[in-house]
Amino acid sequence: MIASSDLRKGLKIELDGEPYAIVQFEFTKPGKGKALYKCKLKNMVTGVQFDKTFRSNDKFKQPDLNEQEMEYLYSDGEQFCFMNTSTYEQEFLTAEQVSDAINFLKENTVCNILLFEGTPIGISLPIFINLKVEKTEPWVKGDTASGDSKPATLETGHVIQVPPFIEEGELLKIDTRTGEYVERVKE
Repeated sequence: MIASSDLRKGLKIELDGEPYAIVQFEFTKPGKGKALYKCKLKNMVTGVQFDKTFRSNDKFKQPDLNEQEMEYLYSDGEQFCFMNTSTYEQEFLTAEQVSDAINFLKENTVCNILLFEGTPIGISLPIFINLKVEKTEPWVKGDTASGDSKPATLETGHVIQVPPFIEEGELLKIDTRTGEYVERVKE
């Protein structure tokens, strides 16, 4: 059990049978009475956020969360299929659960799937991923009017800003946390 005195930003707790992450946390001690813990909670299944205040004697269950390494196989437009690399079982996530990871997700990418009581609820991509440039404008030597970057469409369909010397067909290392170009990768 987790006591309210253990609450802090980033901690995960279970309320009413669902997992929540603490997004913001504030401790207040009124002049008289018990201490209050004001938290902004995010439902890890639905993504809904709300404020809730807890008293110093409140207790919480630790949610049954674990991560499993899985390989992305395919998408049918509404669901994304992942295969457990050790048991070969397949799990499906919705577009809402995949969220921004969809911008960098390509077939055969190995990532971590967050499971709540055995049900997939989220995804963690590797920090760096290599993606090929599908489309970008050619660079004209001496063209400085456009600045020091240009848009490039990656093989996943996501558009990022890259240096002007990047050409179509090149393999790029992308930081999935920021969505930014890191460097060219030799094939």
